[in-house]
Amino acid sequence: MSAIPSFDRAETYLLGTIDETLSRRTSYKLDRMRAFLRELGDPHRAYPTIHVGGTSGKGSTCTMIASVLQASGKRTGLHTKPHLHSMTERARIDGVPVAPERFAALLDRMMPAIERVQPEYGRPTYYETLLALAFAYFAEERVDVAVIEVGLGGRLDGTNLLQPEVTAITSIGYDHTEVLGDTLESIAREKAGIARAGVPFVVAATAPAALKTLAACAAEAGAPMVRVADVVSVEPAKASRAFAQAFAAATSAARYAIDLPVYGLFQVANAATSIAVLERLGPSLRPDPHTVERGLARVAIPGRMEVFPGAPACVLDIAHNAEKAQYLVASLRDAFPRRRISYVVAIGESKDANQILSTLATLPSTFVFTSFMIPGRRAIDPSRLVAIAEAAGRRAHAVADPLEALAFARRTARANDLVVATGSTFVVAALRESLLSCGLDAAESSA
Repeated sequence: MSAIPSFDRAETYLLGTIDETLSRRTSYKLDRMRAFLRELGDPHRAYPTIHVGGTSGKGSTCTMIASVLQASGKRTGLHTKPHLHSMTERARIDGVPVAPERFAALLDRMMPAIERVQPEYGRPTYYETLLALAFAYFAEERVDVAVIEVGLGGRLDGTNLLQPEVTAITSIGYDHTEVLGDTLESIAREKAGIARAGVPFVVAATAPAALKTLAACAAEAGAPMVRVADVVSVEPAKASRAFAQAFAAATSAARYAIDLPVYGLFQVANAATSIAVLERLGPSLRPDPHTVERGLARVAIPGRMEVFPGAPACVLDIAHNAEKAQYLVASLRDAFPRRRISYVVAIGESKDANQILSTLATLPSTFVFTSFMIPGRRAIDPSRLVAIAEAAGRRAHAVADPLEALAFARRTARANDLVVATGSTFVVAALRESLLSCGLDAAESSA
C-alpha cells in the first residue's frame, strides 16, 4: 500500500515535519541533505543550475532568470520559497507548478530514502524534503536548466550542494539574525558560502561592510566576483503600458530595452542582477538580448507590489523584514505619490517588528494589525503591534482575522487611499486568495 496515496496525505506528512527544523548552524545540516540526495540518486546533478541567495530579492530574481531562460526555449525548472498558495509552487517547470497527484507520487517514491537516512541523521525536515522533491522532479522531467533560490543563509543551506553555472547574492540585510548573526559582516559571510571556485559570483549588494566581506569570501573560495553596479548601467524610460515600468540597461556586451510588467523600484535592481547573471552563462545557455527583453516582459511575480484596482485600490507586497519594508516604502512613494496608506499587517514572531513598522510609518498612514494561523509558525499578537504603531504616532487597530482586517481597512479608507497588505507571506497569501475568490483580478500590464 502506498505510504503517500494523495496530495492531502503528502501535505499532512510534510506539515508534521515543520517543527523538526533546526538551526542552520547545526554541523550535520549538510551531511543529512547530502546523504538524502545520495539515496535519491543525486538528482540535483542531472542538469545545470543557477544558485541565487540574498536577504531580499532572491525569489524575484530567480523568477526573472527562469522567465528569460524559458523564453529562450529551455525547459526550465524553478525552485523558490516560501510558496503563496500551495506546496506545489516549490517545484515549477516553465512556470507551471508540479501537479498535486505528481507531487504525492514523488514524495511516495522518496519515502524509502527518508527511512534510510533517518536512523543516522534524523528525519529530513520540511524544507529539505520539499527541496529534494523539486530536485527529483526536475531530474525526472529532464529540464535543460534549473534556477534555485537559497532557503536561508547559504553556507549550510540545503541548496549548497549544487555545482552551479553562476551564483548570485541580491542583497545583504538584517533578517534571521538568530541564525546568521547580528552584523552585516556575519550575515554576508554566511550568504557568501555559496561561492564556488571558478564560478562567476554576481553581487548586487551595496552596503560597504557587506561588500568587503563578500569580496574576501569570494577570493578565499576562488570565485570571480562581479558587482552588478560595475557591469550593468540602468536609465529609467517611459513605460509603454499601465502597471509596468521601463528602463534601458547597458552592459559591455549589449543594450537592452526592458519593459517590466511589475511595480517596485527594487524589481529594476533585480532585473539588472538577472541580466548580469544571464550574461555569465556558458554559450549553450546564454540567451541573446532580444530574448532577455522578451523574457522580462513576460515575468509575473504574485504578492510583490501586486495591484488590485478599485476604490480604494489594494496593493499586496510581502515585506517581512526591515530591508523589504524600505523597498516597499520607496516603491509606494514612486508609484503612488501623495497617496494616504491604510496598511493591513501581520508579522511573524521572529521578525523585528519595531524596524518594520517604523519604516512603514514614514508614509502618511494608518494601520490595521492582524494575525495568521499556520502550523509551526506564530504571529506577533496584533495588540503588541498596535502599541508600537501608536508609539510612532500612527492610528492603529487590531483585528485578529485577516479577512475581517482587510474588510475593515477597505471600509474605512477613502476612495483615493491605498490599502496595502504586507508583512508575513502567510497574511499576504490569505488576502490574495480572498481577493481572487471575490472575483477581483490583479492589474495586468496593458498597452
